[in-house]
Parts: sequence; structure tokens; C-alpha cells
Amino acid sequence: MQLPESQHSTINAIYQHYEQQQTGHGWRAHLGASIIGKSCERALWYDVHWCSIKSHKGQMLRLFETGHLAEDRFAANLRAIGIKVWTVDPNTGKQFRVSACQEHFGGSMDGMGHGFLEAPSQWHIIEMKTHSEKSFKALEKDGVQKSKPQHFTQMQVYMHLQQIDRAYYIAVNKNTDALYGERVKYDKSYAENTLTKAARIIASDQPLEKINDDSSWYECKLCDHHAICHGEQVPAVNCRTCLHASAVDQGQWHCARFNLLIPENNQRVGCQAHLFIPDLIQSFAEVIDSGEYWIRYRLKKTGECFITGEAPEQFNSCELRAVEDKTLLTDNHIQTLRTTFNAQLVNDAA
Repeated sequence: MQLPESQHSTINAIYQHYEQQQTGHGWRAHLGASIIGKSCERALWYDVHWCSIKSHKGQMLRLFETGHLAEDRFAANLRAIGIKVWTVDPNTGKQFRVSACQEHFGGSMDGMGHGFLEAPSQWHIIEMKTHSEKSFKALEKDGVQKSKPQHFTQMQVYMHLQQIDRAYYIAVNKNTDALYGERVKYDKSYAENTLTKAARIIASDQPLEKINDDSSWYECKLCDHHAICHGEQVPAVNCRTCLHASAVDQGQWHCARFNLLIPENNQRVGCQAHLFIPDLIQSFAEVIDSGEYWIRYRLKKTGECFITGEAPEQFNSCELRAVEDKTLLTDNHIQTLRTTFNAQLVNDAA
């Protein structure tokens, strides 16, 4: 008797396992050296301020894991031909880390190496990457700086902060297992400009210029923040999207509303006093007035007004995020229901 066609239950369960392990909405505490090479400073500002919730399907999460697992094999390959490789800092037992901009910027290096055949006496930062067939061919043709500028920038940051003037980029074609290696020279001016860029993004209290006003621009279409930057989606509610919070020394964030430092776990959820940085919702509303703990906005499409704030009759930030049809914020019937039943607007699909 022929078995029924597989429903892929086992495979789906594996993917679901990966998805269930996701934590933190994809938000990292600092601006990463691995992404500072992005061309759009607004996207990077959105990253720092945790504007978009990032979640990935199980297959993609497994692909990320494959990249991490490849690092041990890269290190073993290098050691097998006599190169000394350190993938952890002997002083800490953890990955080599670098930081700058009062610890709001940094990253973890894949490794350090000594004894490369091309320059046996020099120390090298080691960066290890996996590539698709198309990406690998572009790498072979154009080199890392042109084909993978984010990877190139990442290495420049590491070399600058570790005061090492060479990096070794080793990559694998995931389709054929072919390897690629390239020695990268330290560019002091490039690295310093990158750190200036990072400092500018971290210090800004409002989104920086977007790379393109055209929502169909290819880099915009692929961006995690497209719906916020080019649409009317309201950002995630957390301390970093709140106008009361700001980055301070030692990688910490301070709340002006309650005059205290905010632990990272608390930053991720915000509080009842959350008020959006007004520029984050400027795509559909403009500020016309404000008080100590409230802001009055005017909808750009209708000219009608609504108020966000802490008082029961004012809309809180979670309600703003829940509403897709922004005219509901100025609907008198909605306001009557909220007041009469002490209710809030919610979005069950969110």
C-alpha cells in the first residue's frame, strides 16, 4: 500500500523550532560594525532606535546558523596549513570585541591570525563569510570592497580599533565549496569617516536623510523599515522610539521623563509614559501643539486633530501602532466608546 504524500510535518517542526527561539525582535543593544556600511543613514538610525520588529522564517534562521557553523571549519582549514588562529580572546574566553562612540557602536570579530603565507610576520584580522553562487562570482570578479562594501567597512572598523593594518577575508561558495581569500589593507581615512558616521547616527535625536524618496528604489524595497520610512506604519513601542530617551555614556540610555538610566530589558518594552519621537510618524501627521506629557497632531490627509499622551482621553502609543486607518484617531464615535468603556484600540493581527 502506498503511503500518503508527505505533508512535511517533520521539516515544518524543525523550522518552527528555530522560529520559537527568536528573541529580542532582532534588536541589538548597539549599532553594529557589521551593518555600519549600509548606504542609508536613516535605516541605520531606525536600527539603533529599534523601529521595526524583525522576524525571520525558520529556513532563513537555519541559513544564518550555517554561516556561523562554517567559522569553525574556516579556522580548522587555516590552522591545518600552519596559520595560528585565535577565534576567542584569551583574556576573556569570548569573541574579540571592539567598541567606540561611548560603547554604543562596536562588533565581534571572527578571529585574529598570524603566519599567513602571503605575509608570515604580520597580524591579520580574520573575517569569515559564506556566499551564494551569484554573490561568490561577484566577489571573485570585483573583490570585497566593491562587491561587499558592508564586509569591507566592517574590517576597516576592526583594523582601526585594534590598531592592525591588515585583514584577511576568507569566503566560501555554498554551492560548490570553493574558497576565496583576499588580504585587505587598512585605510585610515575610510575607517575614521566610518566612525564619524556612527557617532552622527547615534547622537541624532531625529531620523537622518533617507537614501531615496522613491519607495520603489531597490535598496528601499529590501529595507526592514520600508513601511515606516515610505508608508504610514507606526514604529514599535519601546524606549528607543520614545522622545524621553537618549543615548548616554557607557552604552546606556537615559529617560528624561523619570530621570533614570533604563536597563536594556526595560528599553525593549517601554512604559505607559511612552511618547513617539514626532518625526517617526511625520508620514501621516504633523505636530501643532504640545505640553509636558502630551502632543497634539494634525492628520495630513484630513486636517483633523488627535492627541497622544498619558491621560485616559488621549491615545497612547500602542493605540497609534494598532490603528491602520488613521482617521479612526479623529472619529468622535471611537472616542466616545473609549471614554464610556475605559477601552483602548487594539489590533489582534499585530
